[in-house]
Amino acid sequence: MYTKKDLSANLAALNIEPRSTLMVHISYRAVGEVEGRGDTVLDALTEYMRPGLLVLPSHTWNNVGTQNPVMDVLYTPSCVGALPELFRKRPGALRSLHPTHSLAAAGRDAAEFLSGEEHVETPCGKDGVYYKLWERDARILLIGVNFTRNTIIHGFEEWDGAEGTIQPNKTDLYVINYQGNRLHTPQYRHCAPLGSETFGKLEVSALHRGILTIGRFGDADVRMVRAKPLRKMVAEIIKSDPKYLMRY
Repeated sequence: MYTKKDLSANLAALNIEPRSTLMVHISYRAVGEVEGRGDTVLDALTEYMRPGLLVLPSHTWNNVGTQNPVMDVLYTPSCVGALPELFRKRPGALRSLHPTHSLAAAGRDAAEFLSGEEHVETPCGKDGVYYKLWERDARILLIGVNFTRNTIIHGFEEWDGAEGTIQPNKTDLYVINYQGNRLHTPQYRHCAPLGSETFGKLEVSALHRGILTIGRFGDADVRMVRAKPLRKMVAEIIKSDPKYLMRY
């Protein structure tokens, strides 16, 4: 059974800078048995990143749509796992005002980082939180999951000219903010059916370029990559073949 000390040592072995911005996608089940369960996992991440900023997805794309067009920042559950849902409810954590692709953050300048998402009209639009992750050259940490859960790649698709990834028409969606106000937040949503399922084929290129670090966190395999070199690689691939990520 793993302790907080064990998990903190795993993070240190990855040479993550505690003053940086760290985006975490995680499968709790993959981590294995932990003393104190999910709270201990989040304690290890939060305490390690205390001087910096810790970010987890709190997406609602699977439960907010035409049939249920409202995301309540306080009450709408995340659809991307138990730990993101636990994290967004923690004291000190804040959630962005995106109807389908919100992020939760805790730490240095969290409120400033998350601000403005109610004005973003695509899942990972420019000037939104995913763009800010790229601007900060955030570390992207994938714990027990692979690149198919690396949402920032959707941002690269949007920003760097990938074809066939965003729907041509807006969907009327709404967000209820922390003050209880209902905001109109229409979205150009992702196209189905592939979504992010093709992103895994980028891992070989990332390894060959030396920008992907492999490690462990409990029982889980870990992949870590920085946002700027990953975007550079993906942008070059998209420029050569704009539909590359639309095929398996």
